[in-house]
Amino acid sequence: MPSDIPHVDEVGATSAPLLSASFFIGARCQPYSDDYMLCKQEAGGKGAAPCLKEGRRVTRCAISVLEDMNKYCAEVFKTHYECLEKQNHKLYACRPAERALNKCVFDNLKLEKKVPGSDPKDPVWLKKNPGYKPDTVDTDGVAAAKAAGV
Repeated sequence: MPSDIPHVDEVGATSAPLLSASFFIGARCQPYSDDYMLCKQEAGGKGAAPCLKEGRRVTRCAISVLEDMNKYCAEVFKTHYECLEKQNHKLYACRPAERALNKCVFDNLKLEKKVPGSDPKDPVWLKKNPGYKPDTVDTDGVAAAKAAGV
């Protein structure tokens, strides 16, 4: 690795916590991600090597989001990603825990979950009668949502 490229640690998370945090990572890290994608476009097909600095910024930002979520919302974050793990990463099966997590992250980190291409006035995680319903009830998520008042 060239000496002018700063070292960055690995994110160190498995797929369920990354999925759980993904929209919040996108919310906080979008400027860094946009810089990285622009660099790759301007590199003209030379791959990611010319953009390692920008890529490292994206990684550091993602790590900061995960650290903050573990610091301020550890219990509901764990409840949500454990539900995702049990439910084969099906977001619709973990809506109660997702609502509690969204509230905690907004209250503490001021990050709001936005799904690209969806109606911001009718977010999917707040639908009263969703098209897909889980086969089993996420009892831990329901308890977390009730505790959060959502």
